[in-house]
Amino acid sequence: MDQVFINLLNGLSSGLLLFMLSSGLTLIFSMMGVLNFAHASFYMVGAYIAYSLVGIMGFWMALLFAPLAVGVLGAGFERLALRRVHKFGHVPELLITFGLSYVVLELVQLIWGRTAVTFTPPALLEGSALTIVSRAQEGMSLVLGKASPEVCAVANCSTFPATKAFMMLVALLMLLALWLLLTRTRVGLIIQASLTHPEMVEALGHNVPRVLMLVFGSGCALAGLAGVIGGITFVTEPNMAAFIGAIIFVVVVVGGIGSLAGAFVGSIVVGLLQTLPLTINGSLATLLGSLGFTVTQATPGYPLLRLTMAEVAPILPYLLMVLILIFRPKGLLGTRED
Repeated sequence: MDQVFINLLNGLSSGLLLFMLSSGLTLIFSMMGVLNFAHASFYMVGAYIAYSLVGIMGFWMALLFAPLAVGVLGAGFERLALRRVHKFGHVPELLITFGLSYVVLELVQLIWGRTAVTFTPPALLEGSALTIVSRAQEGMSLVLGKASPEVCAVANCSTFPATKAFMMLVALLMLLALWLLLTRTRVGLIIQASLTHPEMVEALGHNVPRVLMLVFGSGCALAGLAGVIGGITFVTEPNMAAFIGAIIFVVVVVGGIGSLAGAFVGSIVVGLLQTLPLTINGSLATLLGSLGFTVTQATPGYPLLRLTMAEVAPILPYLLMVLILIFRPKGLLGTRED
């Protein structure tokens, strides 16, 4: 039971990291109609910039300045490159962001090398946020921080890292901040009006292209913030963008393209799909047998049914995306018609 609870927390933390990334991608798409293929590259750049800044100003200042630097880079890309091809339609936009992802990858490898760098968390985030203590007779209990060796000597202890707890906290604060910004501030009103009535917003004296540039930069900054936290939690290496890039688009499709609430729901669903099957012992055949189906060697596809749930888990989000595209193309909470 303790392992199920730990995997549940791991799924929620992974889902919230995906939300930190997909929220910026959703913000950009809902405003500009641009599906930014280089979004995961800004995530990677945020991790590497923070890694370089830690030695100069410490982690907490790097956590502030690295996303700002990524946001400036994103705004500059929109102003100097993306805006020039916007008038030619969506295909040139996709191609230029796709090309940018390869340019960023090569630049990262030239500057920081092709191997992983040592990006350690600060002292405050080292260790465990909580420990799950499981005893055969007394059941399960939670201990903040790390349980004492004496307790773990007579019980089964499972720890949850402080970096993942911090990731969950930042993601929830980001969700609250975005909701307040878009629904309770004048800036959010202008952003939403620029999406639906850009001519009227321009007539009122607002610079719509500048608003779009700031939105694109803000979305990239959110990816940079996710990169800083993801870098200390997992590993900072050139392949980190490719590893997480594909799953971001799964989240956006499942939740609904252009929907911030959908991005949150889709992120949680995908995060749980990646971790909870790891707690199920046995194969697909065993699972089907427990549901009342008879599975023998003569059953079609029997070799596939012998795969364990842990082996199948990585493909479940993509299978869900296919089902969503077939039965609900708008996604769970999507509202866009295009």
